Amino acid sequence: MQREPIAVVGVSALFPGSSDATGFWRDILAGKDLLSDIPKSHWLIDDYFDADPSAPDKTYAKRGGFLNPVDFDALGFGIPPSTMPATDTSQLLALIVAQQVLEDVARERIDQIDRSRISVILGVTSAQELLFSMVSRLQKPVWVKALRDTGLAESDVQSACQRIADQYVPWQEASFPGLLGNVVAGRIANRLNLGGTNCVTDAACASSFSALAMAVSELQLGDSDLVITGGVDTLNDIFMYMCFSKTPALSPSGDCRPFDQAADGTMLGEGLGMIALKRLADAERDGDRIYAVLKGIGTSSDGRSKSVYAPVSAGQAKALRRAYEQAGYGPQTVELVEAHGTGTKAGDIAEFEGLRSVYDDSGRADRQWCALGSVKSQIGHTKAAAGAAGLFKIVMALHHKVLPPTIKIDAPNPKLALEQSPFYLNTVARPWIRNSNHPRRASVSAFGFGGSNFHLTLEEYRGSHGAERLPMHEHELLAISADASADLLAQLRAAAKASNLYQAARAARASFDSARPYRLALVLPISGDWQQRCVTVATEIQANPEQPFQQADGSSYGIGSAPGKVAFLFPGQGSQYVQMGANLLMSSDAARSVYDRVADIEAVDLDQLHHFVFPKPVFDAESRTAQQDALTATEWAQPALAASSMATLACLRQLGIQADAAAGHSFGELSALCAAGCIDLESLMLLARARGLAMAQAAIDSDGGMLAVSATRERAGDILQQAGITLSLANHNAPNQIVLSGTSAEIARAEAELSRHGLASKRLAVATAFHSPIVAQAATQFAETLAMQTFGSAQIPVYSNGLAAAVDGTSDRWRDLLANQIASPVRFVDMIEHMYADGVRVFVEVGASSVLSGLVPAILGDRPHSAIATDRRNKPGLAVFVGAIARLAALGVPMQLGKLFADVRVDAPSIKPGKMPIKISGANYGKPYPPLDPSNLPGPNPERPALSPATPAAMPTAAMPPASAHVAAPAPHAPVTESSAMSSAQPRVLPTCLPNGCACSWKRNSRRQRLMPRFSKRWPIVIRPTCALPKRHFSASAG
Repeated sequence: MQREPIAVVGVSALFPGSSDATGFWRDILAGKDLLSDIPKSHWLIDDYFDADPSAPDKTYAKRGGFLNPVDFDALGFGIPPSTMPATDTSQLLALIVAQQVLEDVARERIDQIDRSRISVILGVTSAQELLFSMVSRLQKPVWVKALRDTGLAESDVQSACQRIADQYVPWQEASFPGLLGNVVAGRIANRLNLGGTNCVTDAACASSFSALAMAVSELQLGDSDLVITGGVDTLNDIFMYMCFSKTPALSPSGDCRPFDQAADGTMLGEGLGMIALKRLADAERDGDRIYAVLKGIGTSSDGRSKSVYAPVSAGQAKALRRAYEQAGYGPQTVELVEAHGTGTKAGDIAEFEGLRSVYDDSGRADRQWCALGSVKSQIGHTKAAAGAAGLFKIVMALHHKVLPPTIKIDAPNPKLALEQSPFYLNTVARPWIRNSNHPRRASVSAFGFGGSNFHLTLEEYRGSHGAERLPMHEHELLAISADASADLLAQLRAAAKASNLYQAARAARASFDSARPYRLALVLPISGDWQQRCVTVATEIQANPEQPFQQADGSSYGIGSAPGKVAFLFPGQGSQYVQMGANLLMSSDAARSVYDRVADIEAVDLDQLHHFVFPKPVFDAESRTAQQDALTATEWAQPALAASSMATLACLRQLGIQADAAAGHSFGELSALCAAGCIDLESLMLLARARGLAMAQAAIDSDGGMLAVSATRERAGDILQQAGITLSLANHNAPNQIVLSGTSAEIARAEAELSRHGLASKRLAVATAFHSPIVAQAATQFAETLAMQTFGSAQIPVYSNGLAAAVDGTSDRWRDLLANQIASPVRFVDMIEHMYADGVRVFVEVGASSVLSGLVPAILGDRPHSAIATDRRNKPGLAVFVGAIARLAALGVPMQLGKLFADVRVDAPSIKPGKMPIKISGANYGKPYPPLDPSNLPGPNPERPALSPATPAAMPTAAMPPASAHVAAPAPHAPVTESSAMSSAQPRVLPTCLPNGCACSWKRNSRRQRLMPRFSKRWPIVIRPTCALPKRHFSASAG
């Protein structure tokens, strides 16, 4: 039965490596490995580690995922600092995360929201670290018994017990609530003044989703209007390590590799994740920002099985089927699954088989349509918070339309038989391209000891109340304009004093005016010392304010008016590469939507294009080469380049950057026509695919090749003519760079002849001799397609390769030019010269790689101009694109720079340290052991070798204490009698005091001499010192 959809209207996260949702999502996308050695704040490796899994009371693991210390505003949350040691850190950290998610929901309305109907329901396991500490402190009777058994004097027993007790936090009034798991939620409700339900649920590693299921019920029953839910787990103490070690489930190699053939166990992690849920209709009514929509929750139990903790595929499959039944759609429409994926071989295989059974039953015939992964590869198994971590990843993936990576998969487990399944393992971040048939959909699982199974399925929100993107770009653009250099410097120095780069950069861009005579655009890495960079640049400008400059990263300083016309150049075949433009698409809805629209074009398989540009990950060099070869094939390379160029163009237009002219290299001419408004996107893609298919057929039907030569066309032509070699000049790319086309035999002759004359040449990896008469058949075939295409009037001049000039013609004129171009030379040099003569001074390469922006300077030389690339092969991220915008801004090109990253939230909630912040982490605050500096711990005492009681003369003599003090009682404070001594079969300790006495003096007591034979038969006697001894003294034993 379908139920009311639930909106995710707030998110917060505190996991290893980061302190907020932005940081965690950034770490996920970057594929960071956040596992590390056990920090000394938790427990000491020397105390508990043993590589032998069978070693008693030892763990064979010493790595995991741990929270970085964060600032806790104790006074702001109303927590007296004196009670913090008596409060489990899970309760304190949960306050921070809950405050963040509430701020994310309420934004500027934080003081106006009705808190009376807000509930908090969290997944928290029953035991917390503080509980074990307080229970350990209560073990004094055990310590006393053990110490008395060693023969220590009672005063020493009590002293030692006190020393042990001092290693635990003392009991106080706050201890009882401080150690209770349910108070994690209770303290949030108390401190944040929430009036709805507050409670926690425990389903072991599925606790987050058991809490979420209850939260959704609260909303659907109308008992709450908003619910904060998720999971909290900071229990990475030695107790938890021991539990997982003795199961055993931890990785002996110290890593977590879900679904990898080398997977050998999980790693423990800690963290907190919370989301805010609201009925979708209410969220839209109230204007909330929506991240995703929860459509279905499936729950199940394994029932009877061989073990209470062994995973059962059939039980898990039940939860999946129930989730999709409730959602109203099938798994055949789901393209991303975040698995429980712990990294244990048995667990991963069992989970995979459960997934496979349900997804195969959907009836979808094709294979590997759904990405599969697990965030545990990055942060470890966060137990009660594991579901929350996975859910956060899924919500962010849907919201940002990105397929996030799973790391540490070198080779998939062959037992999974992935190629024959609905799943593939996604190991790199990729744009999530989807046509308009249905929303993007993703699911996430969590399973707990005891057979608790949960599966959630969500879909992207497509309405008008979507939340902003989180800032994922690694470089910011700080742009400043002014009427005088002094004013610009003042603005720059003021920006350098800001604490938040995102906010400072946005404010500066909003007021940037490219028409002002002084313009500065700085490309600043998020992780760098950007304030110092601003100061350094200010010093440089102050020294010479009338000297423009440009730096390698694109940062630029410009003065005066704009230099001239702007032209967009579109690349041709050869610029394509796998994953081209991926980062731009993952950061910009405008760019990604181009590919989404292409995915709606089912004709000639264009809906499959994105699978060639952003293919699913493979795990060997041969397969990677095959993917590049598939994209290099003309039938896919050309439409891929068209889509890539149009995606980049969409981003430029979003910023208001317009061209005065357009041109392309070979195939790029079609993209230029689209940019000029002559054809629309669908027409461009259909023409690109038709052109590529025609050229591919020509390659099959002909024998030819192409040769790039580093020489002028005149010199190369003379050499070939003298040798009687017949080739066509295919491309004149630069004054000293040409490309020749012809038969394979003639290409081989030319290569040898040019080498003999000292000219460098290189055969191109092409299928035949393009731009020569050999492919005239392709020109004819493409002309048939062009005959059905209508071309509109160009909004800006479009320059033709064949004419090397702007074309002002009819549809028939363009049909002829485009068809003939396939078999005709590309006169790129002449075209650029003509554009320069027409006043173009700024050439922007729009699309993949940077080939054309490298050719333009070779053509124009020292003449004033700018050639700007928006992309570079093998340089991921947005740095190149941001650098291109920086150069254009400094040049004075008109633009609306305030629209750059306008859909990114710059004021996302973060930790507020308060007036008196206290650093806390996943380990409890203020616990005495381990000490802050373990190097101060005492080392082992030297052994005390036993001396024979048969040589009492060797022992020092002194006055003896009363005889009654030397016989250890069989029970505390009970007098020693013959019957009590005889009644026990256990050894008893008869202490002596050294050096003030010896065992001989004990025997002088006549009563003890009479009892001695009986004691020695039934009650072995061990003599131990009862006074505090320096380490150099020895103990004696007898028995």
